[in-house]
Amino acid sequence: MFDLTREGLPNRPGVGFKARHFEALMADPGPVGWLEIHAENYMGAGGRPQAQLAALAERFPISVHGVGLSIGGAEPLDADHLARLKALVDRIAPARFSEHLAWSTHDTSYLNDLLPLPYTEETLARVAGHVSEVQERLDRQMLLENPSSYLAFTESEMTETEFLSELVVRTGCGLLLDVNNVFVSATNLGYAPESYIEAFPLAAVGEIHLGGHDSDEDDRGAPLLIDSHGRAVADPVWALLAMVLRRTGPLPLLVEWDTDVPDWPVLAAEAERAGRALDRLGAGQ
Repeated sequence: MFDLTREGLPNRPGVGFKARHFEALMADPGPVGWLEIHAENYMGAGGRPQAQLAALAERFPISVHGVGLSIGGAEPLDADHLARLKALVDRIAPARFSEHLAWSTHDTSYLNDLLPLPYTEETLARVAGHVSEVQERLDRQMLLENPSSYLAFTESEMTETEFLSELVVRTGCGLLLDVNNVFVSATNLGYAPESYIEAFPLAAVGEIHLGGHDSDEDDRGAPLLIDSHGRAVADPVWALLAMVLRRTGPLPLLVEWDTDVPDWPVLAAEAERAGRALDRLGAGQ
């Protein structure tokens, strides 16, 4: 069984690394205390990406975030993909590894999306088996991220928080709480994000994500939020973060900005705001 520790990443703001920010980060990281990379971007051999990652890993704790394991897929995990992930993890010894509670494969096809799951006993057994396989192969605990949802399955037998809680019990995995995903899902599916947080197994959280979303409407004119990671974090998400931190205490906070990536000062300002959220805990605010 893998024990959850919070020593791998500092309880400071982190950002998702983008190559265009390399020189600025190396010159003056400002409030940034750690970096996240997407595993699939660094599974090749050599070249500038690997050289930059090696330099960053000497200076910053690294969190590796996977997007292609298809933890919830119906088929067995891709052995070649898992081997490449193992090689990356062995090479850079990251502070954390995480993946998504989602699926993205069908037969031999890979779908470029993170698709939702029905929360059933059958799904739970399959996901738990995949999580355990990953942890044993990597010889480390993984964190599993709550998804952003746009629909719910009528066949679900439990809530998402119950599903995640049981995964922690069965596998010893930790959780990555994406606060923006909570807000997006709650808006789209019509429940209170505060109620979701109250039911979430917060003791298992080893990392928190923040990101921006886009606003739209569905065919009936109801609000529809898209987890785009393409803009600044919205004020209601910051407010929800404050609620979480009052319950958990300080944790590593990541700002994600993956599309329409801004110049470094804009992203650094978002990281600084995350740092202020942590500072307020110490001030009792």
